[in-house]
Amino acid sequence: MTSDVVDINALPGFTMEPEGGSKRFGGTIADIDGALGLSMLGAMFVTVEPGKRAFPFHSHLGNDEMFVILEGEGTFRIGKTEHKVSAGMVCGAPKGGPDTAHQLINTGSKPLKYIGISTKQDPDVVEYPDSGKFAALAVFPGEDWMSAHLRFVGRTDSAVDYWDGEDA
Repeated sequence: MTSDVVDINALPGFTMEPEGGSKRFGGTIADIDGALGLSMLGAMFVTVEPGKRAFPFHSHLGNDEMFVILEGEGTFRIGKTEHKVSAGMVCGAPKGGPDTAHQLINTGSKPLKYIGISTKQDPDVVEYPDSGKFAALAVFPGEDWMSAHLRFVGRTDSAVDYWDGEDA
């Protein structure tokens, strides 16, 4: 059920971290766009504990992202640049390759809270420069990126030939 207005602090969230936990990664994500019934604009409320980041350093080939810092302090990595950020600041991450790869890191002593806003071009390809991976995602007919219809995460060196597995 969707609403016209939501309290982001009352939205149910899920934990975003590697299986078994992590010293570097972890955050709580609450779905704003789904709660509001938005289909072309993505939005999530993210809370990250000190010393952590919710997502790996990544870029989108199909989607722009913007982050509105609500509370806390952090570092916004974009390309080869780092910016100190705090409440009231807005960060932009346009679609593109490694030069627009981005990540928010909580460098403060209190939780970093922000709203991530994005376009919702589907499908999307995401690159991860720090680990040399990429992900190809086709959400539709799934409901969100966590339940994507098609999701492949890999490296280019594991690619197969176009005709591989076909009875040519």
